[in-house]
Amino acid sequence: MKGEKCEVVDIWQILGKRWSLHILKNLSTNENIRFNELKRLIPDISSTVLSQRLLELEREGLITKKIYSEIPIRVEYGLTLRSKELETILQQLSNWIAKWNAHEKKKEAKAFPQMSKS
Repeated sequence: MKGEKCEVVDIWQILGKRWSLHILKNLSTNENIRFNELKRLIPDISSTVLSQRLLELEREGLITKKIYSEIPIRVEYGLTLRSKELETILQQLSNWIAKWNAHEKKKEAKAFPQMSKS
């Protein structure tokens, strides 16, 4: 079926960007979270990239941004109902990754038995 558009490709252009899934996973385990808290949970991400990803995810309707008119201003991020549906998939992906990592460690232990004894 040539010429048909693949919806997976469309969503993967959003979710496939570096840090997007990590951000969504952290938001799924924390009801609402502030920028600096999220930054602490993902220490390898730069503030600029975190800001960009949050903006992209908000534009796609996957996260909410709530601004409190306080001094200093307070901003919290959370998942939308639409992205809460991803929580199950993210959990399944985490389970798969854990199984994958366990399999890789077993393979490594067999390949380098002397290293696994130390």
